[in-house]
This record gives sequence, C-alpha cells and structure tokens, in this order.
Amino acid sequence: MGTIERFGHGGDVWTAADAFGVDRKALLDFSANINPLGPPSAVIDRLRSEMMPSIVHYPDPGHRQMKKLLAARLGVDEALISIGNGAAECMALLLLAIRPKRVGVIAPCFSEYEMLSRKFGAEVMHRVGGEDNDFRATESQLTELIEQADVVFIGHPNNPNGALYDRMLLGRLAATAEAASTILVIDEAFIDFANEEEHSLIPFVHRCPNLIVLRSLTKFYAIPGLRLGYAIAQPQHIAAMSAMQVAWSVNGLALAAGEALLTDEQADQYAASTRALIVEERAALRQQLHMLGIRTWPSVANFLLCRAPEGWTAKSLQAELCRSGILIRNCDMYVGLTERDFRLAVKDRAANAIVASALAAVLQ
Repeated sequence: MGTIERFGHGGDVWTAADAFGVDRKALLDFSANINPLGPPSAVIDRLRSEMMPSIVHYPDPGHRQMKKLLAARLGVDEALISIGNGAAECMALLLLAIRPKRVGVIAPCFSEYEMLSRKFGAEVMHRVGGEDNDFRATESQLTELIEQADVVFIGHPNNPNGALYDRMLLGRLAATAEAASTILVIDEAFIDFANEEEHSLIPFVHRCPNLIVLRSLTKFYAIPGLRLGYAIAQPQHIAAMSAMQVAWSVNGLALAAGEALLTDEQADQYAASTRALIVEERAALRQQLHMLGIRTWPSVANFLLCRAPEGWTAKSLQAELCRSGILIRNCDMYVGLTERDFRLAVKDRAANAIVASALAAVLQ
C-alpha cells in the first residue's frame, strides 16, 4: 500500500477510504487541523442567502469588499492586501512573481513550501530545527539561510509541530532579509489559535520592504472546502502577485464567507471560545498521550506532533487506526522527522477521547 498522503497533505479521506475499504464519510479525521466548533453561524447564514447570487454571477475579480473589510480589521491599507484561493495560492503567486532560484525552508515544515518551489524551478535549501528546541531553527541557522536564499519560508506557528518564534527575532530576520535582498515569508496560517496581537508580524510589514505575511481563513473558521487566504506585503509585491493571478480564482461563495466573518458581531466571542477550547483540550490530550508512552511537543496551535513508542511506525499506526475509522497524519516523509512521527488534530473532548481510546487499544 502506498502512503495515504500521496498528495502531500492531511485530510485525504478519499485515499484512506480506498486503501482500507472504509466509508470516508464515517472517518473521524485527525489528519486535518480544523476548528472543532465548525463554521460560525454568520457564515452559514450568509452562504444560504448568497447561494444563487454567487453561483449565477462571476465573483468580483478585484475582491474589493473583502479587501475593504480586511483592511479595516487589520489596520492596513488595501494596497497591502492580496486575496487568494487559500494561502497556498498566495504562496504560488509570490513564487511566480519573484521567480527565486533558491528557496530556504526550516524542516520540518508545511510540505507546500518545497513542493511549490520545485514546481516553479527553484532549488530548495533546508535547515533542520533541533528536537531540543521544539524543532525551531537557531538565529544563526536562520540568518545563514536568509543570506544564501532568494526566498525563505518560516511557519509561525510552524506546521507540523505548532511552535512559535519570538517576534523580535523575526523582526531582526526581516532586517537581515532587507540587507540581503531576500524575501522573508512568514506563514501565519494557524496564528489565530494563539495570541494574534502579541505574535503576528503584520504590524512590521509597513517598515520591512522584503517581508510577506501569509494568513488563512480556513483552519480557524472551519471552511477549508471554500479555500480563502490572503497575503500582506508592501504594494510592489502585492501588485506583482496580482499580475500572476488567474481571473476569478477566488469564488463568490468564498468571498461571501470571508465578508461574513469580517462583519460578524459574534466574531470575538467565537474566537475566544475557540482558543479556550483548544487550550483545554490540547493539554488534556497531551496528558492522555503521555500515559500511552507517546511523546508530544509543545504547541500553540490546534494540533500536536507525536512520536509513537518504540516498535511502532507512524505508517503502521495509521493503518491500524484507519481500520477502526480514525485517520491520523503520518509525518515520516517530513525532512527532520522520523518514521515514528505523526500529527494529531485537537478536537473536542468526545472526539479526543475516541482517538485516545483507539490508540490505547492498538498499542496494547
């Protein structure tokens, strides 16, 4: 049997169902990191009301209302915003616009950094973060990479381990990037699960000409099927990215959902409830996993990087669990990790109890 993650990501319930002969709709998916609260009610209401107008008309190719609302929310000029069909499209657009020869990544990291870079003809350079530093690279490693590459991606929090970098360190790296004429890309796809105001690099963009910040609206708001993300950068980068974008790449329903999120009067309550739930359930799940002999690393996001006990591989553990209707993310293909490493999404108490019980049964 080939790997379940043959497209490079979690959430592929179709491949898992085919491989193990299970009903994909019945799979409890811990391989994709989605808010267990589900989409805000304002989004569902807006999608219902916008269904016909959105599917019988072309979407706004300039994403004007979405940009206006987002600019007001973030306190930035609209010229600093690019809306994408998920943060992954924003990554592709910046690579197409910049055409780097060398791209630097900190392993382990989101696989799309390397996959997209190679698709567009770039050489990929790795620096591996140490286990003893929660897989963060050191400042000297990061500085060296920035001085050698044309573009450097840093996950903040990083996927698959959920570790943040110190914001002042990232600010120093942005200055290093400017001196080296390197583009520094900070991927904040999961920063909503942490304290965004304390950790985000968006306030640095106006004074850091080579800094690009990527954000996603799909994980925190549980709308991955709609695909919606954005980039924040200085106007020359945004203009170059927009020039590479296919017309209407962001569909009308995704834009409607984004506008609903940005005008939702209950948004602050939803965000606070989400963070409180994840903090509590992440700690409880880590404790349960520790009792089973599974190592985990500290995370500020809605997922945990785990290491199976001796004698188990992530692939074998994934196979056993999938037969029981549970899908986990095998991480043995990540540079810097081992064949025993896997990732678990943090869900609600009931779902987390199910995966913990299933792991206990398999490991025993």
